[in-house]
Amino acid sequence: MAMHDRDVTQILTADHKEMLALLDQIQQTADAESRRDMADTVIAEVMRHSVAEEMYVYPAIEEWIPNGTAMVEHDKDEHEEIVQVMKELEDLDASDPAFMIQVRQLKELIAHHGTHEEEEQFPQLRSHVSVDRLQELGRQVENAKNLAPTRPHPSAPHSELFHKTLGAGVGMVDRLRDALSGRRTR
Repeated sequence: MAMHDRDVTQILTADHKEMLALLDQIQQTADAESRRDMADTVIAEVMRHSVAEEMYVYPAIEEWIPNGTAMVEHDKDEHEEIVQVMKELEDLDASDPAFMIQVRQLKELIAHHGTHEEEEQFPQLRSHVSVDRLQELGRQVENAKNLAPTRPHPSAPHSELFHKTLGAGVGMVDRLRDALSGRRTR
């Protein structure tokens, strides 16, 4: 299957697996500098993923899945909790024992959130939305991830409107900060 033929549920499921694998790798790494680099990468990936979901997937869930609005509100609450943990992780030295506590907490939150989406929401999306539309959502999500912020912004709203109007500018500033500081995000 070509990358452009993957539907949004396949893309997001692959993201979940990659994020969890990177968090596992952090837990198995003794070198603080390597842990910091991997943590910065996972934070950037989670931010890209979350913003893309909020821009395109959540509106689709609200539109096509019964009780979708309640599901989305729950997901946004989980995103907020994940952002708070990432912000704390971002501010910690990787040699501080609290760093690994935050890594474990982030892993638990992402695993819970991903399982909920993969087992409950994605099957419903696949049953209510055409394959063509799911593939189009996948393309939109991939494009959004290229412009999304790479750093946690706890005060930013988790809304489609915010991300579509101001998110690209925030993402541009984040990528500039990343480049200037040498922060690894991929």
